[in-house]
Amino acid sequence: MYLSLGYGAYKWTVNETPPPWQPLRKPLAQCRLALAASGGIYVAGQKAFHYKDDTSFRAIPRDAAVADLRATHFAYDLTDARRDPNVVFPIGTLRGLAQEGVIGALAGHAYSFMGGIYSARRVTEELAPALREALVREQADAALLVPV
Repeated sequence: MYLSLGYGAYKWTVNETPPPWQPLRKPLAQCRLALAASGGIYVAGQKAFHYKDDTSFRAIPRDAAVADLRATHFAYDLTDARRDPNVVFPIGTLRGLAQEGVIGALAGHAYSFMGGIYSARRVTEELAPALREALVREQADAALLVPV
């Protein structure tokens, strides 16, 4: 896939050490949960993602209508995501879990970005710190990461 986009052969990142474990400090039913997904979801009216190393993300209001969600991505078949964005961006499921009291609340925004970014360095230096900062601003106790 990357070769067809003009890149060299992809070299997978190998992390020498696992990330530090961070247990929840309170029950999930009391947590503010954020959603961060790599499926390239955005709200109608927001700028779509670009296939070539787009390290930006979109803040999607937690109450955005699912019918207003759009998907763009170069690395997976978008058919199902366009039919039901919840398959790659489970905001509807999380709303239901919040209503049932399984989770305390959803953060004010969910976040989506383009997975399949060729440059691991740019993900590490640009996307990850910016996304972390956004989640801290949301005062999220935990984040559900949904890779595609």
